[in-house]
Amino acid sequence: MPTARATLLSLDGKTVLVTGASRGIGRAITLACAEAGADVALTYRSHARQAEDVAAAVRALGRRAHTMRVDISRPEEVATLGPAARDALGRVDVWVNSAGADILTGDARHLSSMQKLDLLLAVDLRGTVLASWAAVELMRTQGGGDGGVIINMAWDHVVAGGMKGEYAQLFCAAKGGVYGFSRALARTVAPEIRVNVLGPGWIETAYGAGLDPDQKARIGASVPLQRWGTPEDVAHAAVYLASDAAAYITGQMLMINGGGVM
Repeated sequence: MPTARATLLSLDGKTVLVTGASRGIGRAITLACAEAGADVALTYRSHARQAEDVAAAVRALGRRAHTMRVDISRPEEVATLGPAARDALGRVDVWVNSAGADILTGDARHLSSMQKLDLLLAVDLRGTVLASWAAVELMRTQGGGDGGVIINMAWDHVVAGGMKGEYAQLFCAAKGGVYGFSRALARTVAPEIRVNVLGPGWIETAYGAGLDPDQKARIGASVPLQRWGTPEDVAHAAVYLASDAAAYITGQMLMINGGGVM
């Protein structure tokens, strides 16, 4: 017989939409939700093959999957998300805004400071705001269920002033906006819809993979739990916030950072 804890953490019968799901944290959240029993709609912008691989892994778990190509920085494309997911899977119970601009690796690292700021504000901040509003509109009109859950992605350092340097300033500007917006939204849409935030710290993604090994080791040693986090660490927290186990939690940021910021 399943334990009460296992039942509470189940997403059986729920449909989850995850933006930015082709790689990294978004991919891990998508798979973790499917493993917990959810059907999943997932978005990507430029990594179609990786998105289809994630969808295939979801289907291999016996769950439904629907992929959508969406540029979160374009309001007209964000507006299509809710209706498309509803048409494909019937409804959206949990909406996870994981899509974010990568200014640390790839071509974007060569942009000017102003261009990097504009990109982060367009994708991470404005994209999250518009997608959250789209989620609220959908959840209020689709009927049935318990209202819905929205989970947004910030950064643990936004509560502690970040770190020194340009990148910290840029990410605090965008992710700090996500944190503040999400708390205001949580008050606005309660009690029908819960809104919470994930605050990852040092997580093993493409940026970490490209670091000098000595620098990477120093960062890991600076964390109280003595290691970098994994995308799966963040995904497990997302499943918790999406589940009935978190039914009395809204307007909060859960920091997944090994104690790096307390």
